[in-house]
Amino acid sequence: MKQFSAVIDIGANSMRLVIYSHIGFFRVQEVENVKMVAYLRNHLDNDSNLTSEGLFVLIDTLSSFQKVIKSYDLDHFICAATSAIRMAENREDIKERVKKETGLTMTLLTEEEEAYYGYFAVVNSTSFEEGFTVDIGGGSTEITYFKDRKLINSHSFPFGSLTLMEFIGVNNSSTKQLDQLREFIYDHFSQLDWIDKKNVPIIGIGGSARNMVEIDQTYKDYPLAGLHQYEMYESDIEQISQHLIKLNKKQREDIEGLSKDRAETILPAMQVFYCLYNLTKASQFVLSRKGLREGLFYEQLSGNINRHLYHNVLQNSIDELIQEYELYPDQTAYNRDLTKKLYYPLIDSGLSSILSARDWDIMKYACDVYNLGSYVDSESSSQHSFYLLANRTIDGLTHKERLRLALLASFKNKSVYKRFLKPYKNWFSKSERQKLRILGAILKLAYSLNSTKRQVLSDVNVSVEEEKIFIECFCNQDYKPEAYQAEKQKKHLEKALNTQINISFHNH
Repeated sequence: MKQFSAVIDIGANSMRLVIYSHIGFFRVQEVENVKMVAYLRNHLDNDSNLTSEGLFVLIDTLSSFQKVIKSYDLDHFICAATSAIRMAENREDIKERVKKETGLTMTLLTEEEEAYYGYFAVVNSTSFEEGFTVDIGGGSTEITYFKDRKLINSHSFPFGSLTLMEFIGVNNSSTKQLDQLREFIYDHFSQLDWIDKKNVPIIGIGGSARNMVEIDQTYKDYPLAGLHQYEMYESDIEQISQHLIKLNKKQREDIEGLSKDRAETILPAMQVFYCLYNLTKASQFVLSRKGLREGLFYEQLSGNINRHLYHNVLQNSIDELIQEYELYPDQTAYNRDLTKKLYYPLIDSGLSSILSARDWDIMKYACDVYNLGSYVDSESSSQHSFYLLANRTIDGLTHKERLRLALLASFKNKSVYKRFLKPYKNWFSKSERQKLRILGAILKLAYSLNSTKRQVLSDVNVSVEEEKIFIECFCNQDYKPEAYQAEKQKKHLEKALNTQINISFHNH
């Protein structure tokens, strides 16, 4: 049955309420995401006490969140505070006032916990085995290093996007100020001996990273939907920095993709990403839409005992697609087995030099979700399959990998494939484009061998002789519909490989 869980995140810049619907660990969806800009860090006085005005903002915002929460029957709930409340000398009084006036128990996260939950969300929503995570808030910056999906090092720096604004003028920034800011960040990062030239991905968490990515997508007129696992490089970060430094606050507010409340803080925040990228000689910068809140949520689901890690993030996402679009696991498993029996003999034959065994890594998942668009409309299932897969977040896949999956799982014929590929043609080399067409044709042929979903084939034998492909199908019941469809669909693979295919059917 569907359950609901809620997380309130009290940060230095903003406060946010997120409500998730889920069925156990599966089919997790955001149903509410309410943000309030509070700037609680600016309400700390000279003695580091949260002022009465700041306390009013805090309690008033939490009371507003409660009105939303009352609409749901929650199974799990946590209200967590980070750097602004952590820095407050009167934090215990704040917790008591919040409890008294709102009834909410506020959990104050330590620096180590804040860093941990960011890492925890990343390894549960991406397929990276090794990397750095960086989460820059208003008053602190958390960095972790993980390897084999295990947390190795973490550190929280006492500066964030609000504090770093001191280096950058709001309306009259200069390259000199940018250099001074970077020198400050380099000095702090260099104190950690585990930040070195590891050449692994940096995974950015939080609003500043998200806004930077949205700006990059706007500048590039990016054709795919979604932010999670979007990739950027050092030159991209530098290019945006050099553009933003020439603009005043009003001009930054007009940039598409940049939240108005981050117009002042985005430039200093980006320098944290730039410096970390440079010091670690990172392979790429990748955005994770999943961060602190999701880390807290994942731990709630695991019962606060075993800190749950998905065994295979991508497979978990594919399983959710199978459930959501009412595909049948026994059918997808059967079709995957059929595809594999066609695929590997063609690889081993050397009939095409551009195919390799590594291509099975994405092919096996395409088998599971092939033609899932028939859930929407069987007549135009190919179009729906491509759109749904290309334009939704699939944890464990980068955007380019997601596009590959969509092109394979929607393959109908050469002309439709080329139409889907056209906006992204420059993403792939000529040989990559040809490879995807061949793989799609293999999938199409394999699925035709189970066209009635009766699983009539008990075995398949594939051989290549004199550059001709021979496919022997051994059947346990009437195979006429499958034979008809296979003869009809084999032309796509014949044209892609420029060879002849002979298919025979036998009672087994």
